[in-house]
Amino acid sequence: MELKLLLLSLGFLFISCSSCMPGDNNGEENGSENGSNTDPGDSETEFEYEWDKFSVPVSAGTGMKWELQSQSDDFNYTADSNNKGNFEKKWTDYYHANWSGPAPTIWQRDHISVSDGCLRIETSRPDDVKIVKVTSGDKEKMMPGTYTGCVTSKTRVVYPVYVEAYAKIANSTMASDVWMLSPDDTQEIDIIEAYGSDRVVGDDGHKFYGPDRIHLSHHVFIRDPFQDYQPTDPGSWYKDVNGTIWRNDFHRVGVYWKDPFNLEYYVDGKMVRRVSGKNIIDPNDFTKGTGLSKEMDIIINMEDQSWRAISGLSPTNKELMNKDNNTFLVDWIRIYKPVEDK
Repeated sequence: MELKLLLLSLGFLFISCSSCMPGDNNGEENGSENGSNTDPGDSETEFEYEWDKFSVPVSAGTGMKWELQSQSDDFNYTADSNNKGNFEKKWTDYYHANWSGPAPTIWQRDHISVSDGCLRIETSRPDDVKIVKVTSGDKEKMMPGTYTGCVTSKTRVVYPVYVEAYAKIANSTMASDVWMLSPDDTQEIDIIEAYGSDRVVGDDGHKFYGPDRIHLSHHVFIRDPFQDYQPTDPGSWYKDVNGTIWRNDFHRVGVYWKDPFNLEYYVDGKMVRRVSGKNIIDPNDFTKGTGLSKEMDIIINMEDQSWRAISGLSPTNKELMNKDNNTFLVDWIRIYKPVEDK
């Protein structure tokens, strides 16, 4: 009888700790969102949310504490691709404007679902997909479209804010992305932009960054005439000392948007990049001295990006036959703002 009770208890614990099939936990499990210490051996059932076992890796400041924001989502519910239910309380299953994505990307609402504790963004290319024009610089090419998904938060964020996702990038030539963008598309912060495939050499022999890199960056734009600035220093393409292949497991990647001229990037709880000051945030003065100051939508998607696709790195039909390889998984996303610790 004691053995049966033990097995029942273990079964209940397993069911109550819903997660998105994560591998080994990365980073220290040593606190909750307010930074207080917690015994790493404590059961997950003591935490209100899955992410509570990971402290926010940056201080909220003297006399301040981190406050969880309602847009945070643990994805511990079910949302079918054509009937999304609870998902629609926090997210829209499309881009924040009437745009289907960078060609040959064609975002589809039915390529987004939530199951097994995870947001899932899938990729496909049906036989009757339309042929689209892909342009990158002075190159132009007609190519078959690639169907995938894009979701946008219903609540915008603005500095000071910490945004972190626990995600497993797709084993694909396509980009797996978590990012933020102002409603007028002039200011952007990239939290995750990564390519999981080992196929990194284009048709012209050019070698692109591969699955051991995460792009940690930002953009400022002028839309007419179009101009785009982003940092190009080597540190914006993060590679850790172990040569981690990021597609092989779930990883926590976050950004602390401290103010208009300060960004800090964290991977598995460690700060790996800091950009500070006008000379790296907006050296061309596109923002007229205001820096990254506008409210932003949070966007999670996959993209068959034009500049890579036109070089031969669009996924092949054979590659797309492996559905798991071409699915981006997000276990959770959490958002915190610093508030007075009364």
